[in-house]
Amino acid sequence: MGYFQNKSVIVTGATGLIGRQLVKLLAKEGANITAVSLDKFNKDDELDFKHVQFVFGDLRDFDFCKSITESCEIVFHLAGIKGSPMLTQKQPSTFFVNTLMFNLNLIEAARRNRVKNFLYTSSVGVYSPSDVLYEDSVWKSMPSSNDRFAGWAKRMGELQLEAAQIEFGWNGTHIVRPSNVYGPWDNFDLKTSMVIPSLIAKTANGENPLKVWGDGSAVRDFIHAYDVAKAMLFVVEKNINEPVNIGSGVGVSIKHIAAELQKIKSDLQIEWDISKPKGDDVRILDMTKLKKYGFAASISIEDGLKDTYQWYETHKNSSFKRYDAFNE
Repeated sequence: MGYFQNKSVIVTGATGLIGRQLVKLLAKEGANITAVSLDKFNKDDELDFKHVQFVFGDLRDFDFCKSITESCEIVFHLAGIKGSPMLTQKQPSTFFVNTLMFNLNLIEAARRNRVKNFLYTSSVGVYSPSDVLYEDSVWKSMPSSNDRFAGWAKRMGELQLEAAQIEFGWNGTHIVRPSNVYGPWDNFDLKTSMVIPSLIAKTANGENPLKVWGDGSAVRDFIHAYDVAKAMLFVVEKNINEPVNIGSGVGVSIKHIAAELQKIKSDLQIEWDISKPKGDDVRILDMTKLKKYGFAASISIEDGLKDTYQWYETHKNSSFKRYDAFNE
């Protein structure tokens, strides 16, 4: 019998990029899943939610959070606000205030209701700019100026869980810091999307030459959403209480992403727009801790890009959307 079999599990952000992968894995494990959503989902959704109970409500409402966690054993808190660095600079209050409210209400409600395991999805945005990002460096530095508001909001959620551990002995709390996550059901809206879904959408929709911001030298640690979901289950099952990174631990340049898209679409030309910002030069997660516990990502960037591109090609003309306004 697996750890999650017959357990009462809540997933916030269940219709998001990582949430969909997590729900599938939990269903295979035999968990009793409650998905929390702000808005009702599309009945034509390809993901089979028939074995999942949906609860519709707003995590900014403490009474709602208290009611849904009342008889829950495990919470995976993925709900949040995802967007490009430029979007966070244009709408800092949207990112900062809503993230704080989601976390404050749900964490405190779960603590009061004695939820056994609570996994909090933090972010790579909590880190100060550095070539390699180590878990223990967070509180010795400041978040990047590119992630100032969203990064501090995520840090506050981490502090709230640490405070609950100290004062109330809540030892079933888990903090994960995913790197740049991509995959099927990502946000492909060109106004708000991150680099991989943006480039995939432009390529699949016929933009040629493909215009890419910066000079392609920026290096990031990309990880497929399936690997993130697997890591989340691993962290809870192994009861890992210290913050851990979830990434590939491998740096990939934007030039490499563009070159892989050229392999997928052979006539694709690339045009670099050096007038546009490229973000931090290098940002790679150190994966020593999670690897010592026994976990490593399994999907290469090459295979992951092919998977995501093929998925988008299949769905680009359908009515798919990210159903929660604030999905992670």
